[in-house]
Amino acid sequence: MGLEKYWASDPMDVLRVRQDFLLADLDPRSKPGFEGGKKEGKTSLEIGAEILADLQEQLFAGNQMGDDPRRVLLVLQAMDTAGKGGIVKHVMSAVDPQGVQLATFKKPTEEELEHDFLWRIRKEVPEAGMIGVFDRSHYEDVLIARVRELAPPEEIERRYDAINEFEAELAASGTTIVKVMLHISMDEQRERLLKRLDRRDKHWKFNPGDIDERMLAPKYRESYQLVFERTTTPHAPWYVIPADRKWYARLAVQHLLIDALEGMKLDWPLADYDIEEQKGRLATG
Repeated sequence: MGLEKYWASDPMDVLRVRQDFLLADLDPRSKPGFEGGKKEGKTSLEIGAEILADLQEQLFAGNQMGDDPRRVLLVLQAMDTAGKGGIVKHVMSAVDPQGVQLATFKKPTEEELEHDFLWRIRKEVPEAGMIGVFDRSHYEDVLIARVRELAPPEEIERRYDAINEFEAELAASGTTIVKVMLHISMDEQRERLLKRLDRRDKHWKFNPGDIDERMLAPKYRESYQLVFERTTTPHAPWYVIPADRKWYARLAVQHLLIDALEGMKLDWPLADYDIEEQKGRLATG
């Protein structure tokens, strides 16, 4: 399809978390599977944008006209500045906005804290025919909760199992789940935080608390490793993407979405009316 020109290996294979995966072994500046540079990456992203848009429209049309119950859920997890917003802006902007549901999960409200941690997540599950994007997700409740000790160990353990059951339910109901962790190095994160402080138009994106979280990076890496070990399943695999090169991270996520949609064997729905009859009506109308 032209998209594989610079890919030596399929991202779904080289980025997928497997049994022996160790986050510490992955170079955040690497570009697994991709043989080109930034220029070639930009070209591939442009080619992929057209392919992704076409597939997304088929998914949407299949539900609108054929009542196809399937959907896609992209879960984005990362440390601050790793590029989740850039993924949404540069990858998802290629598709029709009416076919995308974006949910951003901040600190739980008092009402949300009165319910189980999945209560607010379930309300944001994408509708049939849609591509849903979780900018942060239910995994905050085992990552931050573990690092900040916001819940006892036994509750964290319960949540791993609850997440697996929840995602199994989603998969059984026709949801293709793509879970992505953007892996950024400490040096690159420092540079990106400094840029936010150096530019007035980026000050709004900076939070002093980002530095506090940065100091806990080793604990977060441990928590992510546990998440991969406890919640990587055949129906909801994790993909870890080196994120020091923004262009590569965006390209890799785009490719994962395209692969997921192509795996659904989508097609344009058949018209539920007589096409020739409608042409005749227009000719005489």
